Amino acid sequence: MSEERKFTGRHAAAIFIGAFGIIITVNLAMAWNAVSTFPGLTVKNSYIASQSFDDRRTAQEALGWTVEAELDDGWLVLSLRDAEGRPVRAATLDAVVGRPTHKREDFPAELSFNGQDYVAPADLGQGYWSVLVTAEAPDGTPFEQRLQLSVRG
Repeated sequence: MSEERKFTGRHAAAIFIGAFGIIITVNLAMAWNAVSTFPGLTVKNSYIASQSFDDRRTAQEALGWTVEAELDDGWLVLSLRDAEGRPVRAATLDAVVGRPTHKREDFPAELSFNGQDYVAPADLGQGYWSVLVTAEAPDGTPFEQRLQLSVRG
């Protein structure tokens, strides 16, 4: 005959400690990954930035500009167009290219205007990239837009 096994306090403690040990380990791993990939703050004080957001958005929308980014044979191409679809020559235009999840690969694009688009050499690896475009219209109106760019192998 087989001896019947009893469920004791030691068994309960082992199950309890094992289950919570797994939960705590997973939580610590997720927290570490979240903190290690956090790219940082976009603005120093979001409350102060929000106070002028509507005015800045209205002024930017009044320009009627649209911007698109693409990678073409090792060149980053930014197409900045007005409401009629004509190329726009901004007073100033800067772009920072980087990964959406961290800042290790961020770099300022060295843009030049070729008569139609703004172009810069860019050696981008596979995956998702973020392009932060900041420009100023000839009348001084600021323009800012964050674009997503997907590079396939």
